[in-house]
Amino acid sequence: MAMDEPVRLMYRKLLQTGFEYAGSIENPSIFLDSLEEGIRICDAASTSYMNIYINIDDNIVEDIRYLCSCDPTANVVIEILCHLVKEKTISQVKALNEKDFYDFIGSQGEMLQKRVKRTLELLNRGINEYPTDQPVCGIS
Repeated sequence: MAMDEPVRLMYRKLLQTGFEYAGSIENPSIFLDSLEEGIRICDAASTSYMNIYINIDDNIVEDIRYLCSCDPTANVVIEILCHLVKEKTISQVKALNEKDFYDFIGSQGEMLQKRVKRTLELLNRGINEYPTDQPVCGIS
């Protein structure tokens, strides 16, 4: 199955400029492991994985990073995800949907749809379990 043109163009740009959100965060507020969660982001061999690291401060996604061994479409999807959720509130992140991805990249290709759906499923497992009634600055 061929990659959509918008996905191919964004992946090419990422190769040239670098993957802005690639990396990890020490002691993240939320850590997600696609293998541990049983969510195959890619259709590739069982060696593909995606780890997402999220730091939350005052119910806002302060930083988000990822490490993965995935196909190019999944790399594009995770970069879009990071862009869409950084500096957003937990409520805004919970409201994120597939259309937000499609609007961002201008495509709804079959490969993209699969990766978006699975990546959102992984994200939602972590975000939905995160306690949103954390005390602010030690005040409860």
